[in-house]
Amino acid sequence: MAPEGAVDLTLVRHGESSAAIPGKLFPLFEGHGDPILHKNGHLQAEAVKEALKDYKFQKIYATDLRRTQQTLEPLAKHLNLPINIESGLREVYLGEWEGGLFRIKAASNDTSYQEFIKHQEWGKIPGAETNEQLFDRVRISLNRLYLSHSNEKILAVTHGGVISAIMAIASGSKALAFLGASNGSLSRVILDGSKIIIRTYNSCEHL
Repeated sequence: MAPEGAVDLTLVRHGESSAAIPGKLFPLFEGHGDPILHKNGHLQAEAVKEALKDYKFQKIYATDLRRTQQTLEPLAKHLNLPINIESGLREVYLGEWEGGLFRIKAASNDTSYQEFIKHQEWGKIPGAETNEQLFDRVRISLNRLYLSHSNEKILAVTHGGVISAIMAIASGSKALAFLGASNGSLSRVILDGSKIIIRTYNSCEHL
């Protein structure tokens, strides 16, 4: 049970997106890499639909990046609900590592990627959002949802970096302690004013 006036928020990490290819950047949307879903991502989207098809959500959200909207489309169609856009839950802005370069550096365990992980700071990436900027943006977005959905159950398909930020804010952990939620995974938090209560993180039984 959620406290009176609180918001029950299910968080879904988008499905797997197209592979990052060296020398071929993803299309950009307002500076952010905007790949479409990989075929595996579409399968994960169907699995999310099956897992949540009997839930009674009052409203469902995606971000303004295509991979979240594509992930939500099967569930939205089944529930006969429109997809609302919450741009404040858009993925971390990665500066010079946008367009897929972040994933390439992570896959190769590049020394600059190791430095980013060591310092637990998004701002170590040239031109990227800092932890403080990201956390402030996410708090504003969550507060907007809280004020709009008192005593309601809602869903948002978002991104790994944002889910990590929400969990870190809620738990007081290191900034990147929760980085790595699986594609298509489910997490759940309760928004109770400025307080965030973690119920589940990275549930993957449906995948």
